[in-house]
Amino acid sequence: MLRWIVGLALAVCIGLSLGLIGGGGSVLALPILVYVMGVAPKSAIAMTLVIVGSVSLIGVIPHWRQGNVNLKTAFIFGSATMLGAYLGARVANLPFVSGTFQLILFAIIMLVAAVLMIRRSMKVARKPSQNTADINFYTKPVCKYCWLWFVSEGLGVGILTGLVGVGGGFAIVPALVLLGKTPMKEAVGTSLLIIVFNSVAGFLGYFGRVPLDWQLMGLFVVAASIGTVTGAYLSEYVEAKQLQKAFGYFLITVAAFILFENRTVFSKGATVNRKPTPELQKIHIRKSPAIK
Repeated sequence: MLRWIVGLALAVCIGLSLGLIGGGGSVLALPILVYVMGVAPKSAIAMTLVIVGSVSLIGVIPHWRQGNVNLKTAFIFGSATMLGAYLGARVANLPFVSGTFQLILFAIIMLVAAVLMIRRSMKVARKPSQNTADINFYTKPVCKYCWLWFVSEGLGVGILTGLVGVGGGFAIVPALVLLGKTPMKEAVGTSLLIIVFNSVAGFLGYFGRVPLDWQLMGLFVVAASIGTVTGAYLSEYVEAKQLQKAFGYFLITVAAFILFENRTVFSKGATVNRKPTPELQKIHIRKSPAIK
């Protein structure tokens, strides 16, 4: 009972992060499902896609009303991400892709997202003007107006979504701003719709291949939705830029915890090349054919 109370309380925090800073939902949902609720990694990733997709769909509504969702851009970029998400999910179900590998990859992506979030919050602090900050948030790409970069990044983001369940907002928004020449507010709203597309495609790649707890998913969606609405209301009174920086350091802590929990993988890898003991050498000699 206590586990459920803690898990649902943390699910509310998923929604709060989405409402306050516009991201962070997926990177919180997966660790909560695995380490608090005891869900297997592959099942947790599939369930994360449902939770984040549902909450993002709710988040699209106010952006849609404000006219900050570009359907054409969402279709072009979303088509590539959906294909990548489905392919990533199918690859994740291959026998040689373990849940531990997915968690380690997830932790690495968390570290990258955290560093980008911290750097972005520092840049915003230096450039208070919204008009000048739109482009200066992000590192300029090699080919700013090249559609091939636009589609290829969408495919890459989608593959990561399918593999580890991340929504990819930290990569989608920069791609829309820099490669798609989309205004910042419109990029945020459009990215939420793209995350919905990603989540659906990725979930279809897992559906029928991993066990799912529908009751747990439903409760998490409700709790996270409550947090999203509350976070959106509080965002008018709370300075989101400082929250981004604090949340970035929090993500680093969570990523370090995941890597620590899966540290045995690295130690096992270190023992692969060890020389056999004398006892094993004797057994090998006995079993080897006689030398004529």
